[in-house]
Amino acid sequence: MEPARLEKRNVAILVSSQILFMVASITVMTLSGMVGLQLSPTSGLATLPIAISMLGTVASTLPASLYMKRVGRRRGFITGTILGGIAGGLLSFVAIAQQSFWLFCVGNLLLGLYQGFAMYYRFAALDVASPAFRSRAISFVMAGGVVAAFLGPWNVSATADWIAGVPSGGPYLVIAILALLATGLLTQLKMPASEEPQPGETSRPMPVIATQAGFMVALLAGAVGYAIMTLVMTATPLAMRAHGFGMEQIAFIMQWHVLGMFAPSFVTGSLIARFGIPRMLLTGTLLMAGTALISNLGVSLAHFWVALVLLGIGWNFLFVGGSTLLSAAHTDAERGKVQGINDLVIFSLVALGSLMSGALSYHLGWKALNLAMLPPIVLVALATLWYRWHAAAKPSISLAPQSKK
Repeated sequence: MEPARLEKRNVAILVSSQILFMVASITVMTLSGMVGLQLSPTSGLATLPIAISMLGTVASTLPASLYMKRVGRRRGFITGTILGGIAGGLLSFVAIAQQSFWLFCVGNLLLGLYQGFAMYYRFAALDVASPAFRSRAISFVMAGGVVAAFLGPWNVSATADWIAGVPSGGPYLVIAILALLATGLLTQLKMPASEEPQPGETSRPMPVIATQAGFMVALLAGAVGYAIMTLVMTATPLAMRAHGFGMEQIAFIMQWHVLGMFAPSFVTGSLIARFGIPRMLLTGTLLMAGTALISNLGVSLAHFWVALVLLGIGWNFLFVGGSTLLSAAHTDAERGKVQGINDLVIFSLVALGSLMSGALSYHLGWKALNLAMLPPIVLVALATLWYRWHAAAKPSISLAPQSKK
């Protein structure tokens, strides 16, 4: 198969796999808390399955990257779909059928492991794409979330009573079926030989890699952007409830937020290719700062809508821009540990943000919580400006996306 055709086929497989995974992720975030409330011995443990799912992601992120470095992307992704998606979906279904709360928590832990592997689809897109197509490839994979933004809620509502006698079990059975489909797709993924394990590869020590300006800014942008997005997103339903909004209005805002997160991915890669990574990161920080400003101007439905859409777009620019920048900070031999540590830090902060969200929302209130997000956003902006200065001082460093080869 000619290279251009193979490149597009590989990216299409990764985009499809991302959509199938995101349906599982949205289902867990939407439904597992309500199922937990039904199964848990006390209402205080209702959201424990979601927290354990996030724990599964954090715990598997670095091992997944190192494992794929040894066995290759394709085998690693298939391991994730089988052990995480298929097994996690089936175990969650069985747990609901048996009314076992703790078994349901284990099922959600495995679904978190599914995410730990699936988050590397975006990096695999960089691996299979030519240098000119690289930023667009990662954007297309991220854009899969647009489709999932509609399929995820549909799965929760349309298949909840799919199996008689197992209320809310159907969506988890669908997760297993979709993971099986993803497994079949991923068997057709053809990674370039240079991206598969190579004998005799050498790599720099991690402290040396971590002192690169590109690595530090990429990690900071991805981690801060994702953590703030998760914290504010998780606090939004609580804030809207406190101001008298109903579940339909909350669902409307959250769906638009998800669209804000992923819809820009259709153009983010092109924007990066045209304007360079630093400008996209700075734009992302401005959009997130806009979220804090709009949230403090009022608490009408329109204010929540604008704030959450800006939050989603800002996250997209920071996360896609940071991921693209990270790809230029390591060699092929260093890929496993660098990407693993990057995502480990990101999702550790995401887990912390989701755990802190309720307490901060209660103690600070909606407006003050948003203002408290400004200092880390400013830090990312200052770091990006420093990176631009650093890159301008060294002609060998490019401000635009580049191949790591």
